[in-house]
Amino acid sequence: VQLQACGGGLVQTGESTRLSCAASGFRFSSFAMSWLRQAPGKGLERVADIMNDGKIAYTDFVKGRFTISRDNAKNTVYLQMNSLKPEDTAVYACAAKLTYNRGTYYYTPNEYDYWGQGTLVTVSS
Repeated sequence: VQLQACGGGLVQTGESTRLSCAASGFRFSSFAMSWLRQAPGKGLERVADIMNDGKIAYTDFVKGRFTISRDNAKNTVYLQMNSLKPEDTAVYACAAKLTYNRGTYYYTPNEYDYWGQGTLVTVSS
């Protein structure tokens, strides 16, 4: 099983970037996929989730700026990030969960079935 995130880097405030997470080794289309992040010196934060049926949930601080999507044919989940702010600087990781209870949110690796390595996004002011 592998979750490989990419697309991070250095961007300026107000700019956009798109993260990708390619999955392999499991039935991607059956899993809910999430993006989480960890800023320097801080704990894990949930960013966005997309269920296996396509339903989406965002955490409040990214609503209207970030968009999560998935392509089951490519076994890939995306995170389009617009209007980036310095406080969005973090390592972003994707995670997969087979049984995702609607209305319940998950924040730690041991709550997910699979957790990928992260990609660093640095937003300069």
